[in-house]
Amino acid sequence: MLTFVVFTFVFGFWNLIIGYWCFYRYDSMFGLFSKEKKDSLDRGLEKTKDSFFSKLSKAIVGKSTVDDEVLDNLEEILVSSDVGVETTLKIIQRIQERVARDKYVSTSELDRILREEVAALMTESNTVDLDDFEVPPGIKPYVIMVVGVNGVGKTTTIGKLSSQFKKKGKKVVLGAADTFRAAAVDQLKLWGERVGVPVVAKGMNTDPSAVAFDAVQEGVNQNADIVIVDTAGRLHTKVNLMNELTKIKRVMQKVIADAPHEVLLVLDGSTGQNATIQAREFTKATDVTALAITKLDGTAKGGVVIGISDEFKIPVKYIGVGEKAEDLQVFNRKEFVDSLFQKK
Repeated sequence: MLTFVVFTFVFGFWNLIIGYWCFYRYDSMFGLFSKEKKDSLDRGLEKTKDSFFSKLSKAIVGKSTVDDEVLDNLEEILVSSDVGVETTLKIIQRIQERVARDKYVSTSELDRILREEVAALMTESNTVDLDDFEVPPGIKPYVIMVVGVNGVGKTTTIGKLSSQFKKKGKKVVLGAADTFRAAAVDQLKLWGERVGVPVVAKGMNTDPSAVAFDAVQEGVNQNADIVIVDTAGRLHTKVNLMNELTKIKRVMQKVIADAPHEVLLVLDGSTGQNATIQAREFTKATDVTALAITKLDGTAKGGVVIGISDEFKIPVKYIGVGEKAEDLQVFNRKEFVDSLFQKK
């Protein structure tokens, strides 16, 4: 009997250990939203969260129910948090409908209702939560063309992306096709050295499309999983920008007929509504298929993610919440809303 009890205890203990190990491995390999990622996200949104709840507390002081005055104040708070006018009006309308339906809504419930409506609004966008840094299977190499104005963290985002992909065992090739700025080429080369991935570069003032062609060809030659091509941030006019991006696409397609498979627009979240304006311009200039929103850790304007997600219906794939490569995260709507509305 004693032997049986000891055997059962030892067997159960080892099952627990193995189960924990498997969960840990699954988290690291298949991208469950780990505690480290969540903590990083919480810290990254802290300024936005503090600013928002500080304003919200002042807006409802002395009020017991959600009335027109509270809603007017909430509207002002959302706009000032760079959620955007159109998206703010949608949120306010949803809350008004709930107040009318429920007859009595206390101000103590307002943050919960607001959280639910923001989550619902983001669910209706085209954003799809990724499990981890991944690309569609069956496409090799998967070609990503990265666009965005100078200063938004475009080249840094490419470096961090390549680091994250390499950690997942992917073979990556980078193309330095932002040849209008020597600093952009040099910066990408540094990232390549740091991460340990090859960079195809021809220097400043060379033909960007030639660099893109060579990068895609190198990806094919090396049997790479992913090719990421940097492009110029500004070309004087929208017409020039459109023509250059179209040319780069056309030249890539000489190597792979359906390249690029993704056009990733990088936006600086700390610029608030300027990021929204940039998104409008780039979506007119080229067929943007995914968004990366950077620098959310240094701003109180994190609400811009909600507005951009709602307005453009383009998937927000990545957000930047810190300086380290690990602080570039795949975007998860649920975790984002949880962090944004999480009180200290």
